[in-house]
Amino acid sequence: MILDFSFYLFLAVVFTGTVWLLDKLFFEKKRNQVVRSSSEMHQGVEVPDKAREPVLVEYSKSFFPVLLIVFLLRGFVVEPFRIPSGSMLPSLYVGDFILVNKFAYGIKLPIIDKTILKFDGPERGDVVVFRYPRDPSLDYIKRIIGLPGDHVAYYNKVLYINGKPVEREFVGPYKGPGQTYANEYIEKLKGAEHSILLMPARTNNLQGEYIVPEGMYFVMGDNRDNSNDSRVWGPVPEKNLLGKAFMIWMYLNSDEKWHYERIGQVIK
Repeated sequence: MILDFSFYLFLAVVFTGTVWLLDKLFFEKKRNQVVRSSSEMHQGVEVPDKAREPVLVEYSKSFFPVLLIVFLLRGFVVEPFRIPSGSMLPSLYVGDFILVNKFAYGIKLPIIDKTILKFDGPERGDVVVFRYPRDPSLDYIKRIIGLPGDHVAYYNKVLYINGKPVEREFVGPYKGPGQTYANEYIEKLKGAEHSILLMPARTNNLQGEYIVPEGMYFVMGDNRDNSNDSRVWGPVPEKNLLGKAFMIWMYLNSDEKWHYERIGQVIK
């Protein structure tokens, strides 16, 4: 069990719901009975119909529905994340706020991450958020490159899948934020196109060949020379996948200013 925001949100739901339920079952009637008895004793004096709720009960009743809805949405439908590093440039900028589809590959019970209904698995090219295999308390975002059983090779900054080089097209020097002295390419995985960055002056140390085990996925960052990914720590177990990133809903860059031009961009 991971003690993350979802866990503490769950505790808040349980606490407020329990307070509300216990009050409804055991204490509300007693309070109101005291008020009615007081009304009978003081005829002609205006007395409230109901006793005033304790502050804890009042706040619990107010917050419980909201917390429950947020918990269900985050656990089963969609969850927001913020991009903390430049490993997915140029697709995702540092400071991008993204939305992740939590039921893209199946339905999991929150907190315990147990799959109760499985859908079609991830495909090559999907951008996924997952629990970092070496420290599950951390969430990472990368692009799926290799599926279970695939042979993935990376030599001289060229990606090979099952013995064939992945097609890519040179675009030109990268002119976006977050990275300098890099070239941008369009890479095609299973017909889907996305941009990647390569730094011509940087020596390629992350190269080798890998066979993706069953139940696991090989992931890489789009900023290929600046990404800590499966080339370093191996494939991601399917159980670690949290969902598929699908949209940017806000962008806050290093100058702490909101930039609205990226709102609504679909993540490819």
